[in-house]
Amino acid sequence: MNPISSSARCEGQCPTDDLMDDWLLLSSESAAPQHLEASREDQNSEDRGKLKSKLVSAWNSVKYGWSLKQKSKFSKSSPVVMFGQSYELIDQGERERFRRSFVTLLWLTYRRGFPQLPGGSLTTDSGWGCVLRTGQMLLAQGLLLHLMPPGWTVSHHVVRDDMDLLGLNSKEGSNKRGRRLSLDLHLVRPMAATHRRVVSWFADNPTAPFGIHKLVELGKSSGKKAGDWYGPSIAAHILRKAVAASTDLPNLVVYVAQDCTIYLEDVRRLCERPPPQSWKSVIILVPVRLGGQELNPSYITCVKKLLTLQCCIGIIGGKPKHSLFFVGFQGNGSTVYIIITVFSCLMSVRSLIFSSSGPAVQKDDHLLYLDPHYCQPTVDITKENFPLESFHCKHPRKMSFSRMDPSCTIGFYAKGQKDFESLCAAVNEALSTSAETYPMFIFSEGKSQEEEKGGNTPPNNITFIQRKNERKRVDTCNSMDEFVLL
Repeated sequence: MNPISSSARCEGQCPTDDLMDDWLLLSSESAAPQHLEASREDQNSEDRGKLKSKLVSAWNSVKYGWSLKQKSKFSKSSPVVMFGQSYELIDQGERERFRRSFVTLLWLTYRRGFPQLPGGSLTTDSGWGCVLRTGQMLLAQGLLLHLMPPGWTVSHHVVRDDMDLLGLNSKEGSNKRGRRLSLDLHLVRPMAATHRRVVSWFADNPTAPFGIHKLVELGKSSGKKAGDWYGPSIAAHILRKAVAASTDLPNLVVYVAQDCTIYLEDVRRLCERPPPQSWKSVIILVPVRLGGQELNPSYITCVKKLLTLQCCIGIIGGKPKHSLFFVGFQGNGSTVYIIITVFSCLMSVRSLIFSSSGPAVQKDDHLLYLDPHYCQPTVDITKENFPLESFHCKHPRKMSFSRMDPSCTIGFYAKGQKDFESLCAAVNEALSTSAETYPMFIFSEGKSQEEEKGGNTPPNNITFIQRKNERKRVDTCNSMDEFVLL
């Protein structure tokens, strides 16, 4: 998201209504002076709004177009974990397998030049729609697991490494610079048609079930409109409504956790069907907040463990006011942590953390992500064999865990009842790492109060973190979300 416009977008500002017809401005002899003056004001205001939108779009194209060419440095001494799979980058075959898996992920970014969004004249989501785009990417990952066979990847030919590995000799590096990468997205049938169909569901037109137009329309019930800032929790509820409204996925449902709790009875009610029909597949979305203004480091280990699970389909997260789709991490597996508690009457209890490599704390731990901020032209998906290249990213990027915004939504997928039971067991084990502080979220028998009341709307805009019977309001003005979850 463009930092220049973030504060304005966060406050809910958006461009004004549609342009006045030109004849209103040219027919000064027939129009009253007051009407002419008002028309000119509307025209000027709308022109400023459109100009600002174009400038924001151009800014993002230049800024993120340049940054996409700046590849992240990956250490060959530490494995990369992505969606439950581990890749040893020191091995050429493993590096190729990781690259193939990464390129397969659907990359949904800002677009420009699509039909006007409802309620205004916006033809781009550049500068405000990054959370919706990361939400689309999480849903797309769930749909690929739902519809594609296990281990499916796009077919491509790689003739150059897209990753810069630390420690490579100069001769190898110079040989790489002279080569280019080509991406062949001609997929093996019949998966080619299914892959193309999934991409079309996220097209930037009013008829696409998970496109930006549909998500903006569904956001109205949460008080949002085109140009507003969407938090990860609001995005989760919008995705739930979008899947429920779609006729293309009768065997899939989306469940959104309430108050950081997955209510098992609610999930069973959504998924169970009369015999001989099987359970519906389910995408579980858990909005959480992992700290106050900054990420609580106590949760980093738990986040990493969740990303190692094959049932995890990613995290709608990012940096403050800058949404990213987290798909994995690279960490230093050899680090050993020793916690020494120091007591002093003059100082509060502190934890001194040392690693086997020195005093730095988790210096090699980085999140792997897809960035939606690169603004691309809209693709006409009505054309036969429309181009797919702009929906796949070739360059993996990473950032330090310490920069992660505490507000995020974690996604999981279970294809059937047995998979859901396995999911509960695996996620519960991963959550146990944060039990000594405050668990990220929990599983509970029974049903939520929202279900008992028959409601399905997001919780109130402000809640509280409660510690030892003391209620504290947390300042989240720099965070991505509108409220704090217990």
